[in-house]
Amino acid sequence: MSKFKFARLISAVLLMGITFYGLIGFSQSPKSTVKVTAEPPISQVLPFEAEAFTPLGSHQPPSPVRLTLQAVDASGQPLENAQVHLQILTPPKNPWFTTDFPIVEGTKLLDIEAIAPQGKLQVQQTLPIRGTYKLLVNVTPTVTNAFTPIDQTLTLAIPENQLKYRYLGILVAILLIVGVGGGWVIGGKQQIKPGEIAPQQVRLLLSGLVVVAIASLLIVNISAEMAESHAHESPHAYQMQTKTPDVVNSSGLKLQISGDNHALVGQVANLQVQAIDTTTNQPATDVVFNVKTTQLENNWQAFAYQGIPDPSGKLAWQQQFFDGATHKLEVEVSPQPNTARQFQPFKASQEIEVEGVAPPITVRLIGLAYFTGIVVLGLAIGLRLRRSWDWLSAS
Repeated sequence: MSKFKFARLISAVLLMGITFYGLIGFSQSPKSTVKVTAEPPISQVLPFEAEAFTPLGSHQPPSPVRLTLQAVDASGQPLENAQVHLQILTPPKNPWFTTDFPIVEGTKLLDIEAIAPQGKLQVQQTLPIRGTYKLLVNVTPTVTNAFTPIDQTLTLAIPENQLKYRYLGILVAILLIVGVGGGWVIGGKQQIKPGEIAPQQVRLLLSGLVVVAIASLLIVNISAEMAESHAHESPHAYQMQTKTPDVVNSSGLKLQISGDNHALVGQVANLQVQAIDTTTNQPATDVVFNVKTTQLENNWQAFAYQGIPDPSGKLAWQQQFFDGATHKLEVEVSPQPNTARQFQPFKASQEIEVEGVAPPITVRLIGLAYFTGIVVLGLAIGLRLRRSWDWLSAS
């Protein structure tokens, strides 16, 4: 091999090595990402409780979790001129170990897309059930080729309230005691009178169990029927309704709320707010929207967001109202700091009727089967204990 060919071979090998090393370094270099923080910390967050109480016994309205999403580049600096699209999905369905809101499981809780000049999106959202929530985040530049778009999936694991495990343990213990007591009575030696198919104590016990089972079924089904009949009282129940937008004019601006004014638990409602300059009839983009939805029956906050409108002066989002009660949507518009347009903030509001949905019959039957199984297990234990006792007494 000539020296010239040998030099060419060495050069090619070195070039391939440099290229391969560069590709490895590029693939392992940090990329733009989205970080999420929660306030309070997610480990301290509990699922929604409509009637929450403090340790001293006073009523404590539930408060939403403040979620902050920050898009950063490879060096950890905030991405500017961004648009953030956030979707919050509830934990998946689990009919065998259902939550307090079975209809909400496996649904979309929030869908919002907003302008984020500093790459930050902050929302306050009440989380209704335990489990792992998915946050689907998409970040795109509002300036062409400012940065590479980001698609990321984040998770939030909400633990169950420990008090519920305590209450469940107490209930299971009571049912077991009832079953053991019944088994003890049935397992004893009973005299059967002529014309009777079972001793009187056994017949009374079985009659009591039948009455309790029937009462439980009636309570579960009547409560479900009442929820459904309440939903059908409205002529437009189980339909998303729209109406004439609520409009407020002040300080040369027109603020209007539009979208669904009737919602159904388990489905998202479409909502929108827009600000228009009444002088020029053009969208007002130099303002700030402060959005809040409140459940009116118990006066707790379900959702809140503060941000700026898009180039059309609008802010649109989808929100699920998981509690079947009337909610109030309030939007306050205020001027952005250091802008030419300055005015006194003012509000517009709209009430949203929310229809509740009864839990599926399968969920109710599974729950009833669990409790019945516990009683049957207690009966079996009671029978075994009584037979062992009688055997020991006879020996």
